[in-house]
Amino acid sequence: MIINGVEIEDTFAEAFDMRATRIIITAINFKWARHAAVTMTGFATSVIGCGVEAGIERVLHGDETPDGRPGMAVLLFATSTKTLAKQLETRVGQCVLTCPTTAVFAGLEGDEKIPLGKNVRYFGDGFQISKMVGGKRFWRVPVMDGEFLCEEETARTTAVGGGNFLVLARTMSQALLASEAAIDAIYRLPHVIMPFPGGGVRSGSKVGSKYKGLMASTNDPYCPTLKGLAGSRLGADIGAAMEIVIDGLTADDVRHAMRTGIHAVCALGSSEGILQITASNFGGKLGAHHLHLSEIMGEADSS
Repeated sequence: MIINGVEIEDTFAEAFDMRATRIIITAINFKWARHAAVTMTGFATSVIGCGVEAGIERVLHGDETPDGRPGMAVLLFATSTKTLAKQLETRVGQCVLTCPTTAVFAGLEGDEKIPLGKNVRYFGDGFQISKMVGGKRFWRVPVMDGEFLCEEETARTTAVGGGNFLVLARTMSQALLASEAAIDAIYRLPHVIMPFPGGGVRSGSKVGSKYKGLMASTNDPYCPTLKGLAGSRLGADIGAAMEIVIDGLTADDVRHAMRTGIHAVCALGSSEGILQITASNFGGKLGAHHLHLSEIMGEADSS
């Protein structure tokens, strides 16, 4: 498939099952809500080293939040419910409770619950009090600027992590510009995050390493400094590759985000040095979700 001079390789992204939750952080204004959200989603790029992948899903205005204040919707993804719950509790306790004026609420509905403020409430040292509103329990924890209000539980759901595509361009600057176009387009979508810094990844990885104990190592077939070696996947005219990694609440959410991002890249076209789109997979042996680029780009976009 060729779009605006950009080759879409006949391959697939290999994604895998995750567990996810959404929380809503509110504060006196966007500044403080963002401080809390950015802090709690820090060091959350990959489950390989961070335990959880997390990011800001979108900005919420007062008419979209439980307490009528400005807020942020945050998504967190992990490979097990136990890890997800532990990471959520730790990050809320260290990064949201501590941030001036904040409150935190469940952002998903469902029967399968994980603690949100259930254990964080003990910071109140016995002075915390609870209140039931609409069948939900909330905790009011005394803090030095007043109270930290937190909902006791949030729901968790099955999800999909590791959706991806790679942008191959003549130069690093062109690959970066195209990646930024994709990231800007995907940022507007609900139900997905791009957990890596700024939404892009320069250090795409393969499974395993020549060094014992390492789970992942550099994706050497796509490193331009190794083009002369056997196994390189880069042609002579390709000078850089960038990867966009996407986690979503459903496989359809990830497919929609991939399609949106690839369209944004192809809009620049080969005249801007964008030569190929491909994807990272592991031969189909790691993830249950095989997201074929040709199918995704051939689908009608009804989202």
